[in-house]
Amino acid sequence: MDKKTIYYIVEWVVALAACAWLVWKMVTYDDYAALWETMRTMDASRVCALLICIALMPVNMSIEAWRWRTLIPMSWYEAHRQVYYSKLAGLITPWRLGEYPARALLRNEWAQTLSMGAVGSATMTMAIVIGGLVGIGVLGILGDLGNIGNLGNIGGNGEWWITVAAVMILLALGLGLAPKLLSRWAKVSHRLVAISVGQSLVRLGCWCVQLGLVLYALGALGDLDILGELGKCAVYYLLVTITPNVPIAEVGVRGVWAIEVFGTMNAAFAGVLLWGINTLLPCVGWFFFKKK
Repeated sequence: MDKKTIYYIVEWVVALAACAWLVWKMVTYDDYAALWETMRTMDASRVCALLICIALMPVNMSIEAWRWRTLIPMSWYEAHRQVYYSKLAGLITPWRLGEYPARALLRNEWAQTLSMGAVGSATMTMAIVIGGLVGIGVLGILGDLGNIGNLGNIGGNGEWWITVAAVMILLALGLGLAPKLLSRWAKVSHRLVAISVGQSLVRLGCWCVQLGLVLYALGALGDLDILGELGKCAVYYLLVTITPNVPIAEVGVRGVWAIEVFGTMNAAFAGVLLWGINTLLPCVGWFFFKKK
């Protein structure tokens, strides 16, 4: 077999393995009764909120395609094909490490793809940390930081702040040195890094809006105003990001933090439902972008 045939086989093995994992996860999920009961009682406005959230899924993926084609110039179609396929590979690898190798598999250009993948991953994490810190600031100004479950004492939690500071320092050092460290394999500039961070903040904003819509649909929003709720969403994504997890446990991690931040069991359902919208649907979507 030639290299092209091998790549084609690997491509389909990854896709089928991911689909099998998704089927297994859906079959073994044990809270369908409570989730369906929550969804059954939704009124028209809450159904509309859920539909809008679903409609934002391709927007979310388009923003990621926008980020990706900024790092590596390519057509919009090809950028979409790669980001949709990488969702499949990310499901079956620890810490989603398979996402960028999957994109390299489709490009057959490993060094540049993995180098730019590292930059894209770092800028997304940086955006999440920045957004989370802004969210903490907003909740602090509104006087509602104490409403976040056991995290009300976050201002005095030294270990938590040390973790966040360490992540920020490592990301800043990595991104600052990226133009020099990756010069052998890819063309990276500080301007490109700054643009990618900005694009990542836009994607984070889309995530927060989607989460807010699902929380509203399931009746899990509190009494805060829109700004406060978006602040909570940003803090939630920060907590999910700095919590070590693998894809097979990701739904549980998201559910636990959703309950902690938003204070209701329906928030856990919201985390699970949004995971399905932004993970299951893109995995199915790849089959429509696949080339012959």
